[in-house]
Amino acid sequence: MDSIFSVVNLERFVRFLGNMGSRNDQQNNFDIIIYDGISTEETLRMVSAASRARLYLKYIRNIVDKTDFGRLAGPSLLRLVDEGMSLSGGGSNRNGRMSAEIWDKIDRSLERGSAAFSDPSKFGCYLVMDPSSQISVNCALRYWGCTIQAGAQISGAFGISPPTSSEELAETVKNNFSPLSFALIPRLSMDSPLDWNAIMRDDLSREARNILSVPASIMSSVKFDSLQKAVTLLMPGFNKSEIRLYQYRGGSELLVEAGDQRRVIVLPPEIRGRVGGAKFMDRNLVITIR
Repeated sequence: MDSIFSVVNLERFVRFLGNMGSRNDQQNNFDIIIYDGISTEETLRMVSAASRARLYLKYIRNIVDKTDFGRLAGPSLLRLVDEGMSLSGGGSNRNGRMSAEIWDKIDRSLERGSAAFSDPSKFGCYLVMDPSSQISVNCALRYWGCTIQAGAQISGAFGISPPTSSEELAETVKNNFSPLSFALIPRLSMDSPLDWNAIMRDDLSREARNILSVPASIMSSVKFDSLQKAVTLLMPGFNKSEIRLYQYRGGSELLVEAGDQRRVIVLPPEIRGRVGGAKFMDRNLVITIR
């Protein structure tokens, strides 16, 4: 429930759906909004909510269009959703062609929401870990993969500087998270008041500021090879046994399930078909299509 309220408040500030809520709060303009959620898992569920809702919307619309019960209950369902999201003007007839328009408006709104989370210039995600702890590093790799599954992108990774300097350790962690930008950040002690001027002047802070200030490039997590009829998915932090693949719509879509997230991969026409096999290679799942 807290995540739902978080989304509503973020929508007021960010307008990632474009048409939800009141438009009378134009004074709430900010350069950057920092969201500190209850937990990483809850934040990922919030990020994936729009894309997951689009997936369910597609199935519900298919049921409404093709079953008697759906055609009977569809207008009432649309009325509730339409009024809740304020997608159309009042007093309009929600039958026939008008119902189709409302379905399309709902889908476009959800598409804008998922697109906002996938754009690192609008929604930046960063990994923070303790390089001296293998558990922390493994968790960060896992969250990287979960973030990709949720539909967002990781813009960079930060490691808390270990008590004893170790360039070899930092280089090893940096290679593990390549091609992400990586920098160490100062270890802060909470036992005494912090001198933020000294912290900001620290060389480590300067490297971290560079990552935060430079616009993140969009890194594709899906690659299509039409010659080999193969799809390569970047899935760090997972192993093959944790990933489930499903096919829909005559082999034109792949549903990838891993961790707590699902995502749909729409295949280009030239490589559509049945899955022939899959293998895990260097954090990538390579799927061959027959």
